[in-house]
Amino acid sequence: MFVLIWVILLFSVRGSNAGASVRERQPCQNDGYCITLTDGEITAEAGLCVVIPCSFTTPDSFKTQHIVWYKCEPSKQRCGDSDIIFHTNKNNIKGQPGFKGRVSLLESDLSQKNCSIVINDLTASDSGSYQLRVNGVQIRNTKGFTFSSTATVFVKASLPLDLSQKPTVMIPPLTEGQQTTLTCTAPGLCSGSVPTITWMWRGTGENDSHITGDIMTENLTAVTQRRSSTLTFNSSAEHHGTNVTCKVSFTSDTTTEETVTLNVTYMKKPGITGGAIVKEGETLNLTCSVESFPPSLITWTKLGLNTNLQNGIDANLQNDTGLSTLIITNVTAEHSGRYICTVKHVDSTPTVCVDVTVTWFAKILNGSGCVAQSTVLTCGCISQGVPLPTIKWPLMKNHNEYSVITTVSNHTVNSTITLTLKDHSDTAVECVSSNENGEAKEKLTVIQMNTPEQEGQSSLLKIVSRLDIIITFLTGVLLSATLCCLAKTCHREKQKSSGNLDGTLEMVTTQEDPLIHAGQAVEDDQTNHQEAPKDGAEAVEKGAPDLDGGPKDTEYASIDFSVLKRRSVRGAAKKQETTETEYAEIEREEKMEAVIEEDEEIKHCVPEEEEAEDAALYSNVKDIMGEI
Repeated sequence: MFVLIWVILLFSVRGSNAGASVRERQPCQNDGYCITLTDGEITAEAGLCVVIPCSFTTPDSFKTQHIVWYKCEPSKQRCGDSDIIFHTNKNNIKGQPGFKGRVSLLESDLSQKNCSIVINDLTASDSGSYQLRVNGVQIRNTKGFTFSSTATVFVKASLPLDLSQKPTVMIPPLTEGQQTTLTCTAPGLCSGSVPTITWMWRGTGENDSHITGDIMTENLTAVTQRRSSTLTFNSSAEHHGTNVTCKVSFTSDTTTEETVTLNVTYMKKPGITGGAIVKEGETLNLTCSVESFPPSLITWTKLGLNTNLQNGIDANLQNDTGLSTLIITNVTAEHSGRYICTVKHVDSTPTVCVDVTVTWFAKILNGSGCVAQSTVLTCGCISQGVPLPTIKWPLMKNHNEYSVITTVSNHTVNSTITLTLKDHSDTAVECVSSNENGEAKEKLTVIQMNTPEQEGQSSLLKIVSRLDIIITFLTGVLLSATLCCLAKTCHREKQKSSGNLDGTLEMVTTQEDPLIHAGQAVEDDQTNHQEAPKDGAEAVEKGAPDLDGGPKDTEYASIDFSVLKRRSVRGAAKKQETTETEYAEIEREEKMEAVIEEDEEIKHCVPEEEEAEDAALYSNVKDIMGEI
């Protein structure tokens, strides 16, 4: 146990005993009394503590009951009761009052032969020589022994903030938005008076903020303790770069402090600066900046593109700590769109965007023009531009009654004006389109259109203008028909003059002179009827018996069937239904001649199609009689 305490004190309090030599001396005196002390002077700082290492041995017959420490001037060979600074016998009230409560043994078990002491709250007056005495019993006799060897302590008088030992400030990693705790540990492992620990927060250009922290004591050994204070707060970007000081105040106005700078991992919201509206042909200049620790990586993209904008290819990128500038020269309408700035910082990747609009001059599109109908003039003007242009009609200045209809679609505006003009033949219509970039003017073409009444009159005029053509055509048709009829009439007159149809044609059958004998009639009944020759040749009738049964001489007749009217297809079909042949007297009256002639004239003027239908000739008496 003694060895453990000795090692702890040797290394933990070594800063306080900076002037002491590590080498030890072990002088022994008569009768076996020996003491071990640090060789050389032990240096300590005022306000702190000092440890005087010590061990002793006595004869086996001596039983140690108390130990006494003295502080006296080096000139004295032997210290007296007035020089006592520590006595293990609590009933002993002798000694120097300035050391009361400031001196303690490192090991309270005297059998361990450890006589080391700790002196707290040192002052400059604590410098001097320290001597040890042991009191006990030897062979039932009370006896004491004072060692001649002494330990020398030098307390360095220090001004405020002049301690060589500093507090220890422990800072964990700081992240914005997270709670953190700073710990400040006082120098020295003394068990003396509790020091005061104060936190001072010093911002840039601000006054110091003082916070007195609670003291926590950690007992390392029976006589050594570690005292510390904590400061808990929520880290933020405002804490980054600020200074925090831990100040430890001991007795006698002795203080020491340690100042540290806080580094908080944080990133504020990124932002984009620069003009988002740029005219066509000018330069787009956007800067994305972010305040962060540590520095962030910034990239630019455009909505609709799959890759980042590359320096020298898509744009000119100028990157610096915490910012990136996007420069595009000679912009066109294609550069309009959304540009996105992406910031990669530690575990977060926020984005910020800006909508860029490339403006251009207003222009009037094809399709603009005017239509005049009667006294109404209607004009339409179509214009495009960014920003959206407005359309004005200078013509409206001279008229009080008009109507204007305006429609908008994306970057296109369509304006239609309607007004009444008695005479618009000399009217000049101008459309003026303008936006903040400038204006465009255009004189519109006026197209004349007729009203429905005018359209009707125009149609009538067209018909009248073509009437002469129609009259000429009809005249030609009538002349052709007249000539045809005249030609047929002349042909008919010519036939009459030749004697083919001169006078009345009669076919009379009598009993004395029958056309066909009875036997022949029977034969015809059995064989149906004979067709007349198609070529109009003579027909020879065979002899037949008299109707009364008497034989008669055969008579021949010449019949010209060309002057007979031809039956129509319908009549021929109707006549074919009758299979019996009738014989009758055919008598041609003078009054029928005119009718037949008239029919013949009409027949010759009938078109060829109708004439073809009447191609069949009647070849028996019944057919001829039916037509007459």
